[in-house]
Amino acid sequence: MKLKFTKMHGAGNDFVVLDGYTEPLDLTPERVRALADRHFGVGADQLLLVERPTIDGVDFRYRIFNCDGGEVEHCGNGARCFVKFVRDRKLTAAQRIRVQVQNGIITLAMQPDGEVIVDMGRPVFEPAKVPFDASGLEGRREGNDTLWPLDVNGATRWISVVSMGNPHAVQVVNDVEAFPVLVDGPIVEAHPRFPRKVNAGFMQIVSRSEVRLRVYERGAGETLACGTGACAAVAAGIRRGLLDSPVKVHTHGGVLTIAWDGGPKGDLLSGAPDESAALTMAGPAVTVFEGEIELA
Repeated sequence: MKLKFTKMHGAGNDFVVLDGYTEPLDLTPERVRALADRHFGVGADQLLLVERPTIDGVDFRYRIFNCDGGEVEHCGNGARCFVKFVRDRKLTAAQRIRVQVQNGIITLAMQPDGEVIVDMGRPVFEPAKVPFDASGLEGRREGNDTLWPLDVNGATRWISVVSMGNPHAVQVVNDVEAFPVLVDGPIVEAHPRFPRKVNAGFMQIVSRSEVRLRVYERGAGETLACGTGACAAVAAGIRRGLLDSPVKVHTHGGVLTIAWDGGPKGDLLSGAPDESAALTMAGPAVTVFEGEIELA
């Protein structure tokens, strides 16, 4: 089976992008793993598949597969690459498109300067909906957020739990470069309190409008950037009263700008956050090269 592909990245988070819109593709977990393999395949954090939608009122279907072959709900950096891909391939001329993802619909917009803005949807904080098993735990209130204790190698880590369509655990640390992300990350990712595993984010507050972030992604390990992880971290920081929108998120792969109208300023009478507001993410999308590969 010969397969044409495009290699892309968003802030260093790299993808193999496939056109299943023009002609349907038969992707198995084995083929996904073969494509994503950095030694014997093309190499990528994730594989993105463009397809025709299965619901009305949207332009495309956007599917995301981790390098381990498993399909996941959402990827923000991938979404930026997705809109550049469909425009470059002339599958659409629209600057703004609506896209079907596994758990809903997202809106993507290409700016004249080539930057892509993604409507990432609203964050969800209820533990059961992340999902996170909070049974038997006593949370600690901070601002409008609840921090939960998580046992990691015998140490208690206080985390925010957030869903951006996929599950995230966010921990604030003093120095993200010195923190043992590669030790704690896989433990948090597979922690039994997260029944569907979790993306583990480690955030250092630089100022009220700037953070540094590392994310150990579910099924992929640490990546150079994670769009949904950046959104989850900023939402948690705003909710805790540590950050003000918009926030520049520095990752190893580049800078993302996240904006959210939620947080304590949402309702001036009650002080309750307007958590129905969607987050937006702005950042680059880059085509690296195109090619063809033979797959079994």
